[in-house]
Amino acid sequence: MPAPIRIEYRAQPSLLTFVSQMWRPSRGFSADGRLPDIQARWRGQRASPRQRADFFRLSGLPAGEQLSILYPHTVSFPMLMAVLSHPAFPLPIWRVLQVRNRLTQHEPIAPDAVLDFTVRTGERRLLEKGAEMDLLVRADCGGRTVWEGVNTFYARGRFAAAGSADATAPASPGVAGTAVNEWRMPAHGRWRYGRLSGDVNPLHMSDWYARRSGYAGAFTHPQRAIGQCLGHLGAVHHAPMQLDTWIKGPVFYGAKVSLRSEPRPAEHVFALHVEGDARPAIVGRFVTPSIHRETST
Repeated sequence: MPAPIRIEYRAQPSLLTFVSQMWRPSRGFSADGRLPDIQARWRGQRASPRQRADFFRLSGLPAGEQLSILYPHTVSFPMLMAVLSHPAFPLPIWRVLQVRNRLTQHEPIAPDAVLDFTVRTGERRLLEKGAEMDLLVRADCGGRTVWEGVNTFYARGRFAAAGSADATAPASPGVAGTAVNEWRMPAHGRWRYGRLSGDVNPLHMSDWYARRSGYAGAFTHPQRAIGQCLGHLGAVHHAPMQLDTWIKGPVFYGAKVSLRSEPRPAEHVFALHVEGDARPAIVGRFVTPSIHRETST
């Protein structure tokens, strides 16, 4: 059995950490069906006022007395990229797509909080036409776990023998509500957000590259588009809070988008549509104490 891999960072992982590994050959999945035991830690993360201002401005979120649930998700993303690009990871990073996230904020996080992040590999599931892999993230502050995330990545391919798939991807909720907001997705700040999130995939940066890859143009980082949705819904500064998101398609820079919203008894669901497409690009669901209070009344 391979030895566990432990990585310690004193600062945000450098982009060179994983860019140099992007085109390495694939090792493939192990026979036991598990992901390699990789764990990365980054202690003492504290954003500068400029970084926080960039995060709020680019995400479309208003600054407040606590950080958004998306802040730890964004600033810890370079660690996920480093794990995905590690030579021991079974697939090269360019083959995997972020498709789903479950974020849980347990208590408020002050803007100047010092966070200790841990990222580790989780479960692998074989689907009929691909495989899903989870990376688990935890943020501690003062010895308490204040935030957790499950980040699910998907790789297309025939990893299971015929009829041997062991899972199906959970379906996103349907959103029947009418459009509550319309706006154009901002086209500026691509590189600034890329530096914040550690995700410098050229599909997010270059229209030329995106078109060469079969897309209409470059598209925004999913975290940024989700932030725009939460900002328009006024669901920014809640703790505790759980947020589930499904990333179904690209949200192009400068595209006209519409946000559908549907409050339900125990949750609030939303969907972001691009240029009138009937199929949503992003679907989300969040639960906050206020929703539970409304349910009990």
